Amino acid sequence: MAILRNKFTPLGTTLHFALAGFLLLVARTDYGQTKNSCLDCHAALPDALGVGPEKFSQDIHAQKGLTCVSCHGGDPASDDPEKAMSPRAGWKGKIERKQIPQLCGSCHSDPGYMRQFNPSLRTDQLGQYRTSVHGKRSEAGDTKVAVCTDCHSVHDIGAPSDPRSAVNPVNVASTCARCHADAKYMKGYSVPTDQFAKYTSSIHHQALAVRGDLSAPTCSTCHGNHGAVPPGVDKVQNVCANCHALQAQMYEKSSHKKAFQEASLPGCVVCHGNHGINPPTDAKLGTGPDAVCMRCHTPGDYCDQARAGLLANLTRLDRAIKSADQVLGLAERSGMEVSEARLGQNQARDYLTKARVTIHSFRADLVDQDIQAGLKVAATNLEAGKAAMVERNRRRAGLVVSLISIGMVLTALWMYIKLENQT
Repeated sequence: MAILRNKFTPLGTTLHFALAGFLLLVARTDYGQTKNSCLDCHAALPDALGVGPEKFSQDIHAQKGLTCVSCHGGDPASDDPEKAMSPRAGWKGKIERKQIPQLCGSCHSDPGYMRQFNPSLRTDQLGQYRTSVHGKRSEAGDTKVAVCTDCHSVHDIGAPSDPRSAVNPVNVASTCARCHADAKYMKGYSVPTDQFAKYTSSIHHQALAVRGDLSAPTCSTCHGNHGAVPPGVDKVQNVCANCHALQAQMYEKSSHKKAFQEASLPGCVVCHGNHGINPPTDAKLGTGPDAVCMRCHTPGDYCDQARAGLLANLTRLDRAIKSADQVLGLAERSGMEVSEARLGQNQARDYLTKARVTIHSFRADLVDQDIQAGLKVAATNLEAGKAAMVERNRRRAGLVVSLISIGMVLTALWMYIKLENQT
């Protein structure tokens, strides 16, 4: 017993590993002895019906202890198909598409039942689904619209946090695209099929798929998931405001809000688009191919002049920041201490960012406040950079004088030694 208690002795370690191996073997043997004739048969069937132990073990339901019986009924302990699939054993047979939401909801809408698995999991998914376009069309008999299994899969359902799951944030767009990017499948619905193609070129997709920012928007962020409905034409700004709060506050007080509402224009997407949102640049205020203002306004009118003024001010601050960066960078590479001014450049850039946000108010006076504050900071930093360069030049001049003086002394010393040697 003393040897067993001393886990640091070789024999004690061996016995510990042996005991662990025995318990693992018992656990595996016990699992293997759980009879499941469903998997025994379906493991040998083609893909449409094929479900083997390996695939089913990946399912979140299997990991929580649920089995085939939980959804399909029957008696998996029997090898006799007639008994295993007997109505007396509760066999439900194939679950029709229209029955799937209610079947899933029989568990997922029961708070008392679901809390034993995940206390934080919502239990209103079925209610939400019934309010959605998918749910309403399904209730009306449309068998093509999405039901639970179309998005979550069937026998290998993964948790949303699982990178392999079809509803993981990184995979949501691809999951929606299975239907919504299929022109043939979507024929008959008044819905475009280019959303996924546009989204993959957007700044949102770049943030999510390329930079790995899981907070970046995907389909369900804007459209919802179980209660998926298109954002109302006059409420798009409310959807965007969930992330872009400051821009939304500015827009709420702007003249464009009223103008867009009166013209039944969908808020933010008028200028930014929806699925294919490109990075917002100052060029949107210009007159080139990326410009948006002149899609509505007339050249030379009051708004066109205001647009030109805004663009000029933004460009002015942007150039001032870049000029200061250039001088400070040169000074820094020359070994001068300009860290404080370098840090101050962040403040100037913050003012530029704030000015670009304030544009959503469409008030030139508010934007100009941020521009002027940014210009002041950039000018101070530029002067610090120039002063550092003057000091660098002074030091270099002093070094040159010092080197010349040292050279003269060395030359004189050499000549003195040479004369001494000659005499």
